Amino acid sequence: MIRVNNRDDVEWREGMTVSDILEQFRYTYPHLVVKVDGTVVQEAAYDTYAIPDGADVRVIHLIAGG
Repeated sequence: MIRVNNRDDVEWREGMTVSDILEQFRYTYPHLVVKVDGTVVQEAAYDTYAIPDGADVRVIHLIAGG
């Protein structure tokens, strides 16, 4: 089981990646920061970064700055 944004529990499966989580939750914002167990995952690694069982995943939408 993994936890997403400290509120949703998701059944873990072998080979699960950051991209899988983004698709499952339909995160479509163009600017996201994803952290897995406190480590920032670069966008280029979303398709290959394996999420371990028991992970804490945080997805943060960047919508404005300044």
